[in-house]
Amino acid sequence: MTPLLTLVFGLPAQVAVGTDLLFASITKFSGALTHWRRGNMDWPLTGWLALGSVPAALATIVALRAWHPDAAQFAAIVRPALAAALLLTAASLLLRTRIQALGRRFMRGPIQSPAGEAAAVRRLPTVALGVAIGVMVTLTSVGAGAIGVVALLFLYPTLTAKRLVAVDIAHAIPLTLVAGLGHVALGTVNWLVLGALLIGSVPAISLGALLADRLPEKALRVLLAAMLTLVGTRLVII
Repeated sequence: MTPLLTLVFGLPAQVAVGTDLLFASITKFSGALTHWRRGNMDWPLTGWLALGSVPAALATIVALRAWHPDAAQFAAIVRPALAAALLLTAASLLLRTRIQALGRRFMRGPIQSPAGEAAAVRRLPTVALGVAIGVMVTLTSVGAGAIGVVALLFLYPTLTAKRLVAVDIAHAIPLTLVAGLGHVALGTVNWLVLGALLIGSVPAISLGALLADRLPEKALRVLLAAMLTLVGTRLVII
């Protein structure tokens, strides 16, 4: 969303990031609610992630407010950071199974209950992951999706995919909300664009769900990775 808002619609980088963060905090709520109703949530794991990410997001907002960069300065930081995040996301999508296998090799002790219902939280690495995601998301709005899921796959390689996705979505709500409200305080949210995005997302979510059910997962991952690589490369060369 952020690169599209900057490359296609010409929004300043900081406004694109702030608008996308609030958009994500609203749209992810329905997904988290669905996973909660289906019993997919792992609240302890979600909480330890948020323990690292939310304070990191607040600290990043405070740093941006103290620095108060102009549009050109912020863009000089965000564009390469966003490009790196997009390319890392693309690599994560393509190498997901290998990263999960690597996590199994380095797994020390049981990290999943016998029933497979919830993970025994590895607190320090989970909080550290949350900190990294919090900073990345606040600066670029990217990182709480595919990157977060793949990192969790490495830390918790035996956790079921539906639980990993549920944790990622639920964790993204407070993170994107706090980071988005921080950008509101910085004055870097375009409310008109946000409203238009929310109106367009309602039918698009239904269409996306329909296509996701009909297309092979591998094809979707390759297609998404190719798109992210193209956009990330475009951000680097412009």
